[in-house]
Amino acid sequence: MKILYINALYAPHIAGGAEISLKLIVEGMQARGHEVVVLSLVPEGGLRSEWVDGVKVYRAGLKNGYWPFAKERPGRFRRLLWHVRDRYNTSMRAYVREVLNAEQPAVVSCHNLVGWSISVWDEIHHAGIPIVQVLHDMYLLSPNSTLFKKGRTAAHQDALSHLLRVKHRRASRGLAAVVGISQSVLGRFLQYGYFEQIPHYVVHNARDIPAAHPPRTREEGAPLTVGYIGTLTAVKGVEWLIEQFKASGVEGRLVIAGSGKADDVQHFQQLAGDDGRIMFAGYVDPSDFYANIDLLVVPSLWEEPLGMVAVEGLANNLPVIASNRGGLRETVVDGDNGILCNPDEPDSLGQALIWLWQDVALYNRMARAARPSVGEYLSVGRMVNQYENVLNTVTTDHAIT
Repeated sequence: MKILYINALYAPHIAGGAEISLKLIVEGMQARGHEVVVLSLVPEGGLRSEWVDGVKVYRAGLKNGYWPFAKERPGRFRRLLWHVRDRYNTSMRAYVREVLNAEQPAVVSCHNLVGWSISVWDEIHHAGIPIVQVLHDMYLLSPNSTLFKKGRTAAHQDALSHLLRVKHRRASRGLAAVVGISQSVLGRFLQYGYFEQIPHYVVHNARDIPAAHPPRTREEGAPLTVGYIGTLTAVKGVEWLIEQFKASGVEGRLVIAGSGKADDVQHFQQLAGDDGRIMFAGYVDPSDFYANIDLLVVPSLWEEPLGMVAVEGLANNLPVIASNRGGLRETVVDGDNGILCNPDEPDSLGQALIWLWQDVALYNRMARAARPSVGEYLSVGRMVNQYENVLNTVTTDHAIT
């Protein structure tokens, strides 16, 4: 079976967990004897190809007003124009057509389509090839990919999201199958009437994560090192974490790893102020990061589709404090391997920090339970098996019809 994978980015260009998962899937499928090809974006230029770790990767120059993965945030009007074009970017179809003609895949697996737009669906349909859409975020529901507004994931699309996604729901019903990386993200789309009358699947992401250290045993009075790793942006709850850590009085430190838009990073640094317990580490090696913290916090305000960073923390024998939203509830079990907090009750985060600082018996019990609780997510083979089964089913059904 020959498979074309389409995503906004591909290694070594990594924006988040979607790109990490996609590389594992692509290489896993190739190792099983399937032919794989990837089509991704670069800021400018035409279409070119290269080899990345034995995989043929096409890079297509984005035809829109700016590169959305840059550090600087464009002005509001320029962003609006970008999203208007990205609603259905006809200019991107020619790239897809060229690759389809050159590679003749049996099936196309679409992932994050930011920059591509759903115009690629129509080009693939025109070629008579089945499409499997994998949901890593809420891009197909909202131009900001989160549905996040006024401190929470909106219960309904606002007027702008509805306008910019007016064709997406109907178009989604013409695909061969849809895969959510969690029940949460799939359920959100089904709630909005997307992907009706087509097969639905849930395939949790996976990582091969050797534990950075054995479970720690904390002792009474020991300082606590709290960690955050990820994009520094409002929807990730970084401000909430900083405020609650400062107010908690926890003896220890807060290490914030990762980066984001320049103005966001500056805002968070100003918020931390002169609190010497808070440090910004920038980009770090994850294994080193997890080896040097006692507790991971994932304070996302939006509904994380899965929240793979929570899995990484648990796999490293760390209790996790996480938001009681989205896919995080599928990995963090309140009172077992961590504590779930409610962003609508801001002090719940500070209280959780205090509990795990002061109650060493609670901490030690959760640390021992952490890695065993995420065994499913540590099997890349399981993830590749499930995707292979989906694609085999889709291509078989397509051949019959």
